Amino acid sequence: MRTFTLCSAIFLSFSVLAQDSHQEQLAELQAELKARQQRLAASQASAEELQQALQRSEEEIGRVASQLQITKNKLASNHREQSKLQTQQKHLIDAIIQQQSALASQLKSAFMSGNYDYAKLFFYQEEASKFERILTYYQYINKARQQEITKFRSNVESLKAVNAELEVKAEELAALLNQQESQQAQLQARQDDRKQTLAKLNSSIASDAAQVASLQASEKALMQAIEEANLRAAEQRQVKLNGLASSKGKLLQPADGTVRRLFGQRRQGQVRWKGIVIEGSEGSAVKAVSQGRVLYADWLRGFGLVTIVDHGEGYMSVYGHNQALLKQAGDDVRRGDSIALVGQSGGQSYPNLYFEIRHKGKALNPSNWLEL
Repeated sequence: MRTFTLCSAIFLSFSVLAQDSHQEQLAELQAELKARQQRLAASQASAEELQQALQRSEEEIGRVASQLQITKNKLASNHREQSKLQTQQKHLIDAIIQQQSALASQLKSAFMSGNYDYAKLFFYQEEASKFERILTYYQYINKARQQEITKFRSNVESLKAVNAELEVKAEELAALLNQQESQQAQLQARQDDRKQTLAKLNSSIASDAAQVASLQASEKALMQAIEEANLRAAEQRQVKLNGLASSKGKLLQPADGTVRRLFGQRRQGQVRWKGIVIEGSEGSAVKAVSQGRVLYADWLRGFGLVTIVDHGEGYMSVYGHNQALLKQAGDDVRRGDSIALVGQSGGQSYPNLYFEIRHKGKALNPSNWLEL
């Protein structure tokens, strides 16, 4: 117990030091982001420079959000392990209590059997048969008692081990909570930086012509990314993918939330929507609509952090505006796998998922393909 107390004290000291370190890192980050905003304001940055600043900001948000998601998963795992250990602890305590009761009953039974003078019984031959029965009985009692004592000791040792492991898990939990708090503070600081950069960018492209030009540039960037992804698909595909033709109307909805069926509607000028928008909660899961392979996972102008999944036979699904990307190019995914987190990258003002389905580069209406 003294060892556990000492470990706890050492861990507490490390936790305090880690917390101080996190505070210093956050202060440095805030100073860095403040300096960035001052530079942008002083230089009267162009729209292109602001796009680059927005890209850096959203990529940094994605990195921190991914780390935060990993920490959340570890926290959930820690809670599950603690719950399992606590159940095991309860069973061991119950078993020990039962064994204590059994041992007490055996001792009482032995006492109540009588106070035999075994030396006398040995000399009285007419009592020999009775003496033999008593010895046999006591041998049986002693053997049963020894078995109970062995089990009792084993359970006590197991209980000590479980208690020690619970203490370790509690320490891990405290460290994870501290890490989570630091990551959330970093995420908030970077989101504030992004908000300021986005306001400057929107101000610089306020005119309709500038907005149309920006949308066209974004569409061109997406088409280029899809074309490059197609080339990589032809080179990298090892497992045959069966496409989506047989899954029309049955594909999984890629995120929870309100679906805005925008496909084909006018967006700005002659630019029309090529997909749908699902308004969801920031940080919630974005899921692959079907089996496939990730061909693209990176930041893309106008679409933010984007994942493109190849489904074979020329079919691809596009997931944009993500907060963070959980898969990398080359990763195989199954239907329902979490591949990203809902966000507002790409200059969005609210969290949503932008989703497209394409066949050989041509945009298809997702509403006809998803199980909405």
